[in-house]
Amino acid sequence: MSDTESEDEQLNRAIALSLQDQYEVERTAAGSGKQVIDLISDDDASSGTETLVGDTARSPEPQSHGFLGLDRKAMEQERLARKRKPAISPPPLRGYKRLKEDAYPSVNEETLLSRRVQSELYIQRAVNSTHSITQTDPPNSPEVKYPKGVVKKTWAFGHPRQEDIKIEEVLERSDLTLAVLSSFVWDVEWLLRKLDLSSTRLIMVMMAKTDALKRQYEQDAAGMQNIRVCFPPMPGQVFCMHSKLMLLAHPSYLRIVVPTANLTPYDWGETAVMENMMFLIDLPRLPKTHGPAENLTFFGQELVYYLRAMGLQDDVLRSIYNFDFSQTSNLAFVHTIGGVHPDEDLWRRTGYCGLGRAIKELGLGTARPLGLDYVASSIGALTMDFLTMFYLAAQGNDGLKEYGWRTANSPSRRNEKEELIQNIEKHFRIYFPSRETVLNSTGGARSGGTICFESKWYNSPSFPRRLFRDCESKRTGMLMHNKVVSVCRQHPANSSFPSEGSWAYIGSANCSESAWGKLVQDKRARRPKLNCRNWECGVIVRGLAVPVPHQLPGKEYGEGQPWFDWEGEE
Repeated sequence: MSDTESEDEQLNRAIALSLQDQYEVERTAAGSGKQVIDLISDDDASSGTETLVGDTARSPEPQSHGFLGLDRKAMEQERLARKRKPAISPPPLRGYKRLKEDAYPSVNEETLLSRRVQSELYIQRAVNSTHSITQTDPPNSPEVKYPKGVVKKTWAFGHPRQEDIKIEEVLERSDLTLAVLSSFVWDVEWLLRKLDLSSTRLIMVMMAKTDALKRQYEQDAAGMQNIRVCFPPMPGQVFCMHSKLMLLAHPSYLRIVVPTANLTPYDWGETAVMENMMFLIDLPRLPKTHGPAENLTFFGQELVYYLRAMGLQDDVLRSIYNFDFSQTSNLAFVHTIGGVHPDEDLWRRTGYCGLGRAIKELGLGTARPLGLDYVASSIGALTMDFLTMFYLAAQGNDGLKEYGWRTANSPSRRNEKEELIQNIEKHFRIYFPSRETVLNSTGGARSGGTICFESKWYNSPSFPRRLFRDCESKRTGMLMHNKVVSVCRQHPANSSFPSEGSWAYIGSANCSESAWGKLVQDKRARRPKLNCRNWECGVIVRGLAVPVPHQLPGKEYGEGQPWFDWEGEE
């Protein structure tokens, strides 16, 4: 097994196993009824009983609480109390660094991945131990706010508001009829406080690899009002459903949100230690006299394709055609569908091959050198082969060029590859925080648990260390959970973004082979197939103002080193 394979498969497998260990209980799944839900229905009557949640912040409670330990009676009491005494913002975080090791739930510590899951649990427990967040709605505003799309940062408690947005402002729950939410990590109790399930139907798309875990989630959700579940397929080598996506249906428009954040208060700035970014666009509902859209844009086609692959019901997919996608013609929805894909029609449209196809579709393909900045919150066992694949995709290649270099050894192709590697070394920068940046952040070392990297990969002779730069937020003390790629013909470190021919990716995919896949040769069929170990999604934007959240140009590590999670930091 290669270093890249061992790194990503170990990470994904241990996450899956750890989550199963946390939630697995010996129960028999109860039968559940089904109902039709679409994105434009205004029928409040709902009794859906299929539900998925993975509240990784909490250990299981006695069964009487139900729904993965959520105490419904207590939640209702809290909801009534909030109505009587609303608050605007959470109080400042206190005592964050003082929590001891015994604050961790009991989980398997034998693998690196389970320790990373443990860090997620710690973060959520730290949040819950320091403040109770109450709900206030943004002003009622049914009109379309982002008709052409916008890129924003998550709000951060205690920092001036600039180019940012709160989760309440994203959801706009006052007239929200349906929310389809996909996330890797969930704080369910926190999320439900942001919604009004008496008027909003919720579909939760989340990771569950085994049938037993799926049935357990369904049982835990039984009886919860207006909640439905969706489990994307996770066959074979697929161990991580990392996708982050929101479809938010309002009476007059559909809001599509592609964030880098999980559904936790930590990622949405409520603890003032971590920031994220997102793309939002509001699609107006088509008049009833118009009828459903007959032809979707490239963005719409790939969105529907991805949602269908995830397993969303046909009634939801059909209702998407009732909204106007015309303003998405300069955008591309890109994705990674977990699994092994020998079918050329599929591998050409997903993973890094799909990224190259999308770049070409938008007319952004080029043979010229690109300036490419990748801000990531997790780094794997990178090789120059992977960076070559990604760089070519950013130029609009479908993956076959690098695949040919790898599978057919010829001097002319070696020379072409060496020239490309020289361009990569000059123009490709990867932003990841240094140890010093994490230790000096507001949350200190404990807030770096979801920023993942290992020294054994960085210290490998083949690791491209010279491409790395420190990632320091413009918001003092904040760390980043962003996955953002900025690309232009002139390197963005020396110019304002956007510039001519520029574009950006915002989404869930980190800088790893698991996130983007790898095109390999099918030994039996003697043709390419794409191996993808994760589910991911993102959006390509051009012509939009994209906030640059980090300091430019980034500093080299010098005598320092990048942040390595779980390597003796206190």
